[in-house]
Amino acid sequence: MDIYHVWCNLKEGVRDLDFVDSTRRYFDHLKADGRLVGYRITRCKLGLTHSNLPEWHLMLEFEDLAQLDKAFRLVSGRREAIESVHHAVNSKVQDVKFALYRDFPDAWRGTGEERF
Repeated sequence: MDIYHVWCNLKEGVRDLDFVDSTRRYFDHLKADGRLVGYRITRCKLGLTHSNLPEWHLMLEFEDLAQLDKAFRLVSGRREAIESVHHAVNSKVQDVKFALYRDFPDAWRGTGEERF
């Protein structure tokens, strides 16, 4: 599983539940289209986060990089109906940071014992 991480803060005046509603609509659209396996929307609790990380943390789960690429191609095409749900999220956030992680070890990776 490849996990695409997004950290962000909300722009001034954006209500938290409006952001969550928009984000769920966007991610559910990708999921229904088979371009996303699952997702989580999380928020920093009690101020316990690294000082360089924003308040919100979104995690998008993809089967592999091919599925992630299909999602990016769809979104970057900027066509309806995905453009409006993407913009509804993107227009609410600032201070965005991204990362891509994977489950480890990958299912196709050897144990390493064969090297000895």
